[in-house]
Amino acid sequence: MKIAATFLATIACASAFAFTGNAVSHSAPFSSSTLCMKTIAVFGASGLASSECVYQALKNGDTVIGLARTPSNLVIPAGSGGDKAGQPLVDDKLIMIKGDVTNAADVAKVFEAGKIDGVIVGLGGKTADVGETMLTDGTNVIMSAMKQNDVKRVAVITSIGAGDSKDQAPFFFKILMATAMKKIFTDKNNQEEAVKKSGLEFCIIRPGGLTVEAPTGIVNVIDGQAGSISRADVAEFCLDAITMEDFPYIGKNPCISSVGGTGWTKDRSKAARGGMEE
Repeated sequence: MKIAATFLATIACASAFAFTGNAVSHSAPFSSSTLCMKTIAVFGASGLASSECVYQALKNGDTVIGLARTPSNLVIPAGSGGDKAGQPLVDDKLIMIKGDVTNAADVAKVFEAGKIDGVIVGLGGKTADVGETMLTDGTNVIMSAMKQNDVKRVAVITSIGAGDSKDQAPFFFKILMATAMKKIFTDKNNQEEAVKKSGLEFCIIRPGGLTVEAPTGIVNVIDGQAGSISRADVAEFCLDAITMEDFPYIGKNPCISSVGGTGWTKDRSKAARGGMEE
Protein backbone atom coordinates (compact mmCIF):
# COMPACT_ATOMS: atom_id res chain seq x y z
CA MET A 1 0.00 0.00 0.00
CA LYS A 2 2.90 2.37 0.80
CA ILE A 3 4.35 1.79 -2.68
CA ALA A 4 0.99 2.47 -4.31
CA ALA A 5 0.45 5.61 -2.25
CA THR A 6 3.91 6.91 -3.11
CA PHE A 7 3.33 6.21 -6.80
CA LEU A 8 0.01 8.03 -6.78
CA ALA A 9 1.44 10.97 -4.88
CA THR A 10 4.26 11.27 -7.41
CA ILE A 11 1.81 11.30 -10.32
CA ALA A 12 -0.46 13.85 -8.63
CA CYS A 13 2.40 16.19 -7.83
CA ALA A 14 4.12 15.97 -11.19
CA SER A 15 1.14 16.14 -13.49
CA ALA A 16 -0.25 19.40 -14.83
CA PHE A 17 -3.99 19.83 -15.14
CA ALA A 18 -5.85 22.30 -17.32
CA PHE A 19 -7.92 24.97 -15.61
CA THR A 20 -11.61 24.81 -16.41
CA GLY A 21 -14.61 26.83 -15.30
CA ASN A 22 -15.04 30.49 -14.51
CA ALA A 23 -12.65 32.53 -12.40
CA VAL A 24 -13.35 35.68 -10.42
CA SER A 25 -10.28 37.69 -9.42
CA HIS A 26 -10.14 38.81 -5.82
CA SER A 27 -8.31 41.97 -4.88
CA ALA A 28 -8.46 44.00 -1.70
CA PRO A 29 -7.54 47.65 -2.08
CA PHE A 30 -7.64 49.70 1.10
CA SER A 31 -11.07 51.01 1.90
CA SER A 32 -12.96 52.50 4.81
CA SER A 33 -14.57 49.09 5.35
CA THR A 34 -11.27 47.53 6.42
CA LEU A 35 -11.43 46.58 10.08
CA CYS A 36 -8.99 48.30 12.45
CA MET A 37 -7.16 45.18 13.50
CA LYS A 38 -5.21 44.99 16.71
CA THR A 39 -4.52 41.33 17.30
CA ILE A 40 -4.79 38.27 15.08
CA ALA A 41 -4.66 34.72 16.43
CA VAL A 42 -3.10 32.06 14.21
CA PHE A 43 -3.50 28.41 15.13
CA GLY A 44 -0.96 25.98 13.68
CA ALA A 45 1.27 29.03 13.37
CA SER A 46 4.49 27.25 12.42
CA GLY A 47 3.01 25.55 9.33
CA LEU A 48 3.93 26.69 5.84
CA ALA A 49 0.65 28.47 5.07
CA SER A 50 0.15 29.73 8.61
CA SER A 51 3.67 31.15 8.83
CA GLU A 52 2.85 33.19 5.73
CA CYS A 53 -0.19 34.54 7.58
CA VAL A 54 1.94 35.41 10.60
CA TYR A 55 4.67 37.06 8.54
CA GLN A 56 2.33 39.11 6.36
CA ALA A 57 0.20 40.23 9.32
CA LEU A 58 3.30 41.49 11.11
CA LYS A 59 4.38 43.32 7.95
CA ASN A 60 0.93 44.94 7.93
CA GLY A 61 1.56 46.24 11.45
CA ASP A 62 -0.75 43.85 13.28
CA THR A 63 -0.01 41.99 16.48
CA VAL A 64 -0.03 38.19 16.15
CA ILE A 65 -0.56 35.57 18.84
CA GLY A 66 0.28 32.12 17.54
CA LEU A 67 -0.19 28.62 18.88
CA ALA A 68 2.02 25.77 17.70
CA ARG A 69 3.17 22.39 18.95
CA THR A 70 6.75 23.51 18.40
CA PRO A 71 7.02 27.33 18.29
CA SER A 72 10.72 27.17 17.42
CA ASN A 73 9.71 25.77 14.02
CA LEU A 74 8.30 29.16 13.03
CA VAL A 75 10.60 30.71 10.44
CA ILE A 76 10.34 33.44 7.84
CA PRO A 77 8.43 31.82 4.94
CA ALA A 78 9.98 31.12 1.56
CA GLY A 79 7.23 32.78 -0.46
CA SER A 80 7.16 36.26 1.10
CA GLY A 81 10.44 36.18 2.97
CA GLY A 82 12.83 36.66 0.07
CA ASP A 83 16.48 36.31 1.05
CA LYS A 84 15.48 36.16 4.73
CA ALA A 85 13.52 32.94 4.24
CA GLY A 86 14.34 30.24 6.75
CA GLN A 87 15.55 32.61 9.45
CA PRO A 88 13.78 32.52 12.84
CA LEU A 89 10.66 34.68 12.78
CA VAL A 90 10.79 37.07 15.71
CA ASP A 91 9.04 40.39 16.17
CA ASP A 92 8.05 42.69 19.02
CA LYS A 93 4.42 42.24 17.97
CA LEU A 94 4.59 38.44 17.89
CA ILE A 95 3.67 36.20 20.82
CA MET A 96 4.16 32.47 20.32
CA ILE A 97 2.58 29.93 22.65
CA LYS A 98 3.49 26.26 22.82
CA GLY A 99 0.43 24.06 23.01
CA ASP A 100 -2.00 21.50 21.65
CA VAL A 101 -4.97 22.87 19.75
CA THR A 102 -7.20 20.11 21.11
CA ASN A 103 -6.41 21.20 24.68
CA ALA A 104 -8.87 23.88 25.80
CA ALA A 105 -6.43 25.22 28.41
CA ASP A 106 -3.73 25.76 25.77
CA VAL A 107 -6.15 27.47 23.40
CA ALA A 108 -7.40 29.67 26.23
CA LYS A 109 -3.85 31.01 26.70
CA VAL A 110 -4.05 32.57 23.24
CA PHE A 111 -7.16 34.54 24.13
CA GLU A 112 -5.72 35.47 27.52
CA ALA A 113 -2.61 36.94 25.86
CA GLY A 114 -4.54 39.73 24.15
CA LYS A 115 -7.88 40.94 22.85
CA ILE A 116 -8.29 38.91 19.68
CA ASP A 117 -9.96 40.60 16.70
CA GLY A 118 -9.85 37.72 14.20
CA VAL A 119 -8.71 34.12 13.97
CA ILE A 120 -6.94 32.07 11.30
CA VAL A 121 -7.06 28.28 11.58
CA GLY A 122 -4.30 26.64 9.56
CA LEU A 123 -3.96 23.23 11.16
CA GLY A 124 -2.04 20.36 9.62
CA GLY A 125 0.28 17.45 10.20
CA LYS A 126 0.43 13.74 9.50
CA THR A 127 -2.61 11.83 10.75
CA ALA A 128 -0.25 9.28 12.32
CA ASP A 129 1.28 12.07 14.43
CA VAL A 130 -1.73 14.23 15.30
CA GLY A 131 -4.63 11.77 15.23
CA GLU A 132 -7.55 11.15 12.90
CA THR A 133 -9.84 13.87 14.32
CA MET A 134 -7.41 16.65 15.25
CA LEU A 135 -8.70 19.11 12.63
CA THR A 136 -12.30 18.81 13.78
CA ASP A 137 -11.56 18.55 17.50
CA GLY A 138 -9.08 21.42 17.47
CA THR A 139 -11.32 23.69 15.41
CA ASN A 140 -14.22 23.03 17.78
CA VAL A 141 -12.04 23.99 20.76
CA ILE A 142 -10.96 27.19 18.99
CA MET A 143 -14.52 28.16 18.07
CA SER A 144 -15.72 27.53 21.62
CA ALA A 145 -13.01 29.86 22.92
CA MET A 146 -13.96 32.45 20.30
CA LYS A 147 -17.55 32.46 21.50
CA GLN A 148 -16.46 32.75 25.12
CA ASN A 149 -14.36 35.78 24.20
CA ASP A 150 -16.86 37.38 21.79
CA VAL A 151 -14.63 36.91 18.72
CA LYS A 152 -16.71 36.49 15.58
CA ARG A 153 -14.48 36.43 12.48
CA VAL A 154 -12.57 33.28 11.48
CA ALA A 155 -10.78 32.05 8.35
CA VAL A 156 -10.25 28.29 8.12
CA ILE A 157 -7.84 26.77 5.59
CA THR A 158 -8.91 23.34 4.35
CA SER A 159 -8.28 22.01 0.83
CA ILE A 160 -9.61 21.66 -2.66
CA GLY A 161 -11.62 18.43 -2.70
CA ALA A 162 -13.11 18.98 0.75
CA GLY A 163 -16.87 19.22 1.22
CA ASP A 164 -18.75 19.82 -2.01
CA SER A 165 -15.59 20.69 -3.97
CA LYS A 166 -14.65 17.09 -4.77
CA ASP A 167 -15.30 17.57 -8.47
CA GLN A 168 -12.95 20.57 -8.54
CA ALA A 169 -9.96 18.39 -7.67
CA PRO A 170 -7.84 16.89 -10.48
CA PHE A 171 -8.40 13.21 -11.28
CA PHE A 172 -5.28 11.83 -9.63
CA PHE A 173 -5.88 13.89 -6.50
CA LYS A 174 -9.34 12.34 -6.27
CA ILE A 175 -7.66 8.94 -6.21
CA LEU A 176 -5.46 10.06 -3.33
CA MET A 177 -8.51 11.42 -1.50
CA ALA A 178 -10.14 8.00 -1.70
CA THR A 179 -7.03 6.06 -0.71
CA ALA A 180 -3.90 7.41 0.99
CA MET A 181 -5.61 10.62 2.15
CA LYS A 182 -9.03 9.19 3.00
CA LYS A 183 -8.72 9.67 6.76
CA ILE A 184 -7.53 13.25 6.59
CA PHE A 185 -10.29 14.19 4.15
CA THR A 186 -12.87 12.67 6.45
CA ASP A 187 -11.48 14.95 9.15
CA LYS A 188 -11.44 17.96 6.82
CA ASN A 189 -15.05 17.35 5.82
CA ASN A 190 -16.13 17.12 9.46
CA GLN A 191 -14.11 20.23 10.25
CA GLU A 192 -15.90 22.19 7.54
CA GLU A 193 -19.32 21.05 8.74
CA ALA A 194 -18.51 22.15 12.28
CA VAL A 195 -17.47 25.60 11.04
CA LYS A 196 -20.62 25.99 8.96
CA LYS A 197 -22.80 25.21 11.98
CA SER A 198 -20.85 27.46 14.35
CA GLY A 199 -22.83 30.66 13.91
CA LEU A 200 -19.54 32.56 13.50
CA GLU A 201 -18.57 34.90 10.65
CA PHE A 202 -16.54 32.29 8.81
CA CYS A 203 -14.75 31.84 5.53
CA ILE A 204 -13.66 28.31 4.65
CA ILE A 205 -10.76 28.60 2.22
CA ARG A 206 -10.08 25.71 -0.17
CA PRO A 207 -6.78 26.30 -2.01
CA GLY A 208 -5.66 24.34 -5.04
CA GLY A 209 -2.20 22.77 -5.28
CA LEU A 210 -0.01 24.58 -2.77
CA THR A 211 3.44 25.89 -3.66
CA VAL A 212 6.12 27.89 -1.85
CA GLU A 213 6.49 30.45 -4.65
CA ALA A 214 6.51 34.22 -4.18
CA PRO A 215 3.08 35.90 -3.97
CA THR A 216 1.46 36.94 -7.24
CA GLY A 217 -0.93 39.37 -5.57
CA ILE A 218 -3.89 37.87 -7.45
CA VAL A 219 -6.28 35.18 -6.27
CA ASN A 220 -8.89 33.59 -8.53
CA VAL A 221 -12.05 32.27 -6.91
CA ILE A 222 -13.05 29.43 -9.22
CA ASP A 223 -15.97 27.13 -9.87
CA GLY A 224 -14.10 24.70 -12.11
CA GLN A 225 -11.04 22.49 -11.67
CA ALA A 226 -8.47 24.02 -9.37
CA GLY A 227 -5.05 25.26 -10.41
CA SER A 228 -2.00 25.86 -8.24
CA ILE A 229 -1.55 28.69 -5.77
CA SER A 230 1.29 29.89 -3.60
CA ARG A 231 0.84 29.75 0.16
CA ALA A 232 1.73 33.45 0.18
CA ASP A 233 -1.37 34.24 -1.88
CA VAL A 234 -3.49 31.98 0.33
CA ALA A 235 -2.27 33.92 3.36
CA GLU A 236 -3.24 37.26 1.85
CA PHE A 237 -6.73 35.94 1.15
CA CYS A 238 -7.01 34.69 4.75
CA LEU A 239 -5.97 38.04 6.15
CA ASP A 240 -8.46 39.83 3.92
CA ALA A 241 -11.15 37.48 5.21
CA ILE A 242 -10.64 38.57 8.80
CA THR A 243 -9.71 42.23 8.26
CA MET A 244 -12.23 43.38 5.65
CA GLU A 245 -15.60 44.13 7.22
CA ASP A 246 -17.39 43.66 3.89
CA PHE A 247 -15.32 40.68 2.69
CA PRO A 248 -17.49 39.09 -0.03
CA TYR A 249 -16.94 35.45 0.95
CA ILE A 250 -18.08 35.47 4.57
CA GLY A 251 -20.33 32.48 5.16
CA LYS A 252 -18.92 30.83 2.03
CA ASN A 253 -16.28 28.25 1.10
CA PRO A 254 -14.40 29.52 -1.97
CA CYS A 255 -11.93 27.42 -3.95
CA ILE A 256 -8.92 29.53 -4.92
CA SER A 257 -6.11 29.34 -7.49
CA SER A 258 -3.39 31.70 -8.66
CA VAL A 259 -3.29 33.64 -11.91
CA GLY A 260 -5.27 31.86 -14.58
CA GLY A 261 -5.32 28.57 -12.69
CA THR A 262 -3.26 27.11 -15.53
CA GLY A 263 -1.88 24.03 -13.79
CA TRP A 264 -1.99 21.96 -10.65
CA THR A 265 1.17 21.16 -8.73
CA LYS A 266 1.46 20.45 -5.03
CA ASP A 267 5.01 20.70 -3.79
CA ARG A 268 5.27 18.22 -0.91
CA SER A 269 9.04 17.78 -1.08
CA LYS A 270 11.06 17.87 2.11
CA ALA A 271 13.08 20.74 0.72
CA ALA A 272 9.97 22.82 0.02
CA ARG A 273 8.66 22.11 3.50
CA GLY A 274 11.94 23.02 5.16
CA GLY A 275 12.18 19.54 6.64
CA MET A 276 9.11 20.23 8.79
CA GLU A 277 5.51 19.14 8.89
CA GLU A 278 2.70 21.65 9.04
